Amino acid sequence: MRKILIADDEYMELEHLKAIVQRTWKDDVSVTCVENGKRALDVALLWNPDVILMDIEMPVLSGLEAAKQIIAQKPAAKIIFITAYSLFSYAQQAVKLGASDYVLKPVEEEALVRSIDTAYGQIDAQAQLQAVGKLEGTDKTSRIVEKVQEYVRRNYMRSDLSLDGIASLLSINPSYLSGIFKKSTGTGFSTFLSELRISKAKQLLEDPLRSASEIAQMTGYDSSSYFTKAFKKSTGMTPTEYRSKGRS
Repeated sequence: MRKILIADDEYMELEHLKAIVQRTWKDDVSVTCVENGKRALDVALLWNPDVILMDIEMPVLSGLEAAKQIIAQKPAAKIIFITAYSLFSYAQQAVKLGASDYVLKPVEEEALVRSIDTAYGQIDAQAQLQAVGKLEGTDKTSRIVEKVQEYVRRNYMRSDLSLDGIASLLSINPSYLSGIFKKSTGTGFSTFLSELRISKAKQLLEDPLRSASEIAQMTGYDSSSYFTKAFKKSTGMTPTEYRSKGRS
């Protein structure tokens, strides 16, 4: 059963989010609601929810500070920030804290459901990755590479995603993982990750309201300058030039 914690100091918004979750997953979800960041922190540590919907600005303890403390003690928890502020600085802080995603108010049902599904996809991908690392038999290598690819597709937006980190989840040597990945796919891990990120960036650039800086963060790049460099290396154009070409 899905365990989802919702934290928002606005009662109507809290009920709106709860209704969407319960309408979508019905008896397959257990929902707990709290009205401030301090309560969110306490409940998260005791109840251990899979996913937390967290308003950024709340009394007693802000959503950002509550999330920081939760992630420090429960790193597996997936936090989705809910904010009325479309300023990129909020999204940037959320991503750097390790947020799974962020959704702007007024929250649209489709966007929230998609975001929660993404979070659960990340949880499932990690569980499958760890499970395949324990397998024995002749097909283990191909299964590992398959699950690594799936894990990367689910987590490409994380700036800390790395071959070393994935190897640690699998409890295998990074050099060994690098070797079997390239042998099975014909491409290196870094190239696979970069091509995936650039492909996702191209899709996001179709939205004229998203800045290049925001798209950089959403596709796992720590800085917009590095994103621009990587994008131009792949496409021969800067993100701005690529977007302009699409409009012409």
